[in-house]
Amino acid sequence: MNDFQDKVSFLWSVADLIRDHFKRGKYQDVILPFTVLRRIDCVLEPTREQVRSTNATLMRRGLENRDPALRKASGFAFYNTSLYDFDRLAADSTHLAANLRNYIAGFSPNMLEVVQRFDLDNTITKLEDAGLLYKVIQRFTEINLHPTVVPNHQMGTIFEELLRKFNEALDENPGEHFTPREVIRLMVDLMLGRDRADLAQPQVARSVYDPCCGTGGMITLAKDRVLEWNPAAQVHLFGQEVNPETWATSKADLLMSSTDGRDADNIAFGSVLSRDAFPGRYFDYVIANPPYGKDWKQDREAVQDEHERGGRFAAGTPRISDGQLLFLQHMLSKMRPSAEHGSRVAIVMNGSPLFTGDAGGGESQIRRWILENDWLEAIVALPEQLFYNTGIGTYIWVLSNRKEPARARKVQLVDARSFWRPMRKSLGDKRRELGDDDIARVCDLVDRFTEGEHSRIYPTTHFGYRKITVERPLRLAFQASTDRIARLDGEKAFANLARSRKKSPEIRTQEEAEGRALQSAIRAMLTAMPDTLVKDRAQFAKLLAATAKRAGLKLAAPIKKAILSALSERDESAAICLDKHGNPEPNTGLRDTENVPLADDVDAWFEREVTPYVPDAWISGAVRDAKDGEEGKVGYEINFNRYFYRYQPPRPLEEIEADIARVEKEILAMLGVQA
Repeated sequence: MNDFQDKVSFLWSVADLIRDHFKRGKYQDVILPFTVLRRIDCVLEPTREQVRSTNATLMRRGLENRDPALRKASGFAFYNTSLYDFDRLAADSTHLAANLRNYIAGFSPNMLEVVQRFDLDNTITKLEDAGLLYKVIQRFTEINLHPTVVPNHQMGTIFEELLRKFNEALDENPGEHFTPREVIRLMVDLMLGRDRADLAQPQVARSVYDPCCGTGGMITLAKDRVLEWNPAAQVHLFGQEVNPETWATSKADLLMSSTDGRDADNIAFGSVLSRDAFPGRYFDYVIANPPYGKDWKQDREAVQDEHERGGRFAAGTPRISDGQLLFLQHMLSKMRPSAEHGSRVAIVMNGSPLFTGDAGGGESQIRRWILENDWLEAIVALPEQLFYNTGIGTYIWVLSNRKEPARARKVQLVDARSFWRPMRKSLGDKRRELGDDDIARVCDLVDRFTEGEHSRIYPTTHFGYRKITVERPLRLAFQASTDRIARLDGEKAFANLARSRKKSPEIRTQEEAEGRALQSAIRAMLTAMPDTLVKDRAQFAKLLAATAKRAGLKLAAPIKKAILSALSERDESAAICLDKHGNPEPNTGLRDTENVPLADDVDAWFEREVTPYVPDAWISGAVRDAKDGEEGKVGYEINFNRYFYRYQPPRPLEEIEADIARVEKEILAMLGVQA
C-alpha cells in the first residue's frame, strides 16, 4: 500500500465491516478515531518498551510527577503507559473491550483529551454489542501508519480525504473541513511569497493562525513552506476549531509531528465567533477557509453583543445566513499593529462577500471598513469546479496592514479563472485542479503588480459609490366621474364614517346611521360636480370646496384627502402638485435610486447623467450617509465580472442554421426516415 489512494481505500473499507450495524452517516464514528489511534500506536511503537520500563521504575520510586520523564522516554510530547498496543489487543479477543479502554486510559493527559473528543467509549460499546470490535481492531493492525511509511503531510491529506468522504456520506458541506491542497499552496504562497527574503533571515520567528483550522492543513503547509526556505526558522502554529472530531484530528496530528507539542497546545476548541480563544493576541500570518453560506444563528447573541461594544465585529454584521465576513473581521482583528511589522491575511470565500448587501448594510459597511483602512491588497478569482463540495466560483482575498508604498490605496484584481487543468478522475464537484505552473503564474501576476489581460489595478475608492434617491414630481389629474366616485368606498377614512367604536349599541347604531347618511350626501355632492378633467390639484381643490359649501357639507381634512385620492389619477401632462411650502411633491411610483461613483461630485454627476434626460428630477435630501453626513449612503462592492468582461459575439446565423439542418438529418436517420 504505497499509494495515497490505496491507503484511503483501505481505511474506508472498514465501512464494509460495519455497514449492517452503523448508518452511513455514522461511519466516521468508527473509522476516524481508530485511524487516529492506529497512527498514534505506530508513532509510539519504537519507544513503547522504553516508556513502559521508565514508568515502572518511576512508580516503584513513588514519583508522582512522571510526565516530563515519560515525554523524554517517548521522544514526543505525549506517551502511553498501557501494556497494550494494537497487536496485543488483537491477540486477546475475549477481553478486548476492557483492554481497549485500558489502552486508551494509558495515554498522557494531553492525548487523552484528544481521544475523548471522539466519544470512543460509546463507540466501543456499540461495536462490542454488534460483535464487530475484534474485526475492526484486526483490520487496523493490517495497515502501517508510521511516519516513515506515511509522512506527516500525507497523513494530514488522508485525514482530510476521509473527512471529505464522511461529509459526502452525510450530504453535508465538506467545504467546512477540506480545502484542496493546491488551493492551500496558492494561498500560502500569496501570503508568504513577498516576504521570502525576510523569512530567510537568521533566527527569524513567525506565528501562523487559522481561526477555523479543521485538520490543520493550512497552518501546517504554511509552516512547511517557511521551513523549506529557512530550515532554522521558528514557526509557531495557532488555531481554533468548532468541530470536535476535526479538532481532535488536528491536535493529534500536531502532537505526533513535533517533540515539544507546543503547536498542538495552541489548537483551541470552540466557535471562534462566540469565543476568541486568543484574546489580545496577534499573529504574523492569518489564513482560513471559513464555511460558505453557513448561518451564524448559534453565535448571534455573542456576535451582536461584541458588535454593539465595538469589538471584533464593530464594522458591521452580515446577513444571518452567511458568516464569512464575520470570520474575515475576526482575522483582521488578529493583525499585529503596523508599527510592529504588521501582518498579512489570506482567506478564500465564495462570491457573496464581494457584492452582497446594499449601501449602508452590514456587508457593504464591512467592505467599506476594509477598503477605507487600505487593508485589501489583492483578490484572485479561482476557476470553478475546483472544490469538492461546490462547483461555484471562489476568490482568494489577500489583505495586509503593511502594504508596500507602490500598493498604497490600490487594489489588484487577478482573473485566474482560466488557470486550470482537468483532473484524471473527478472527486465530487471537483473536476479541475491547479498545476504548479498555474500557482506560479498567479503569484507572478501579484508580485509584478502590473496591469494586463488577467490583472487590473484600481484605487480603493473605485469600488465605492453613493446611493442617492432620485425623485420626480407628482402630477395628478382629477375628475368627478362615476367610476372614480365609486373608488371612494375603498378609502379608509371614508369607509370609517359608517363605523362606530362606541360600546353602547344604541349610540353605535345612531353614529353609524349618521355616517352612512353623510357618505350618501358626499356621493350626491360629487355626482353634482361637473364631469370635467381638471389637471391642477389646487384648482380642483377650490372647485371641491365651493361645491361642498353649496351642498352645506363641511369636509374634515381626512375626508377631503380621501376624496382627492379617489378622484385622481397620475397624468404626466398635469400640473405639478405642490406641498404647503410650495415645493414639488415626489411621485413615489417614479422614485428611483442611482449609484454615483465616489470619485464624482454628486451634483455634477446628476447634471451630466440625469438632468438632460429627466429635466424635472431632483435628488432627495432625506437620505444622508451616517459617517460623513453627505448626500446618499456610501456603499462598496467589487463586481469582478464587470472588470474582466469579454464580449463574445453570437455565432453567425449561417452556422446555426447548418447545425440545425445537420441535427435534423441525424434524427431522421435514427428514425429510418428518408430526408
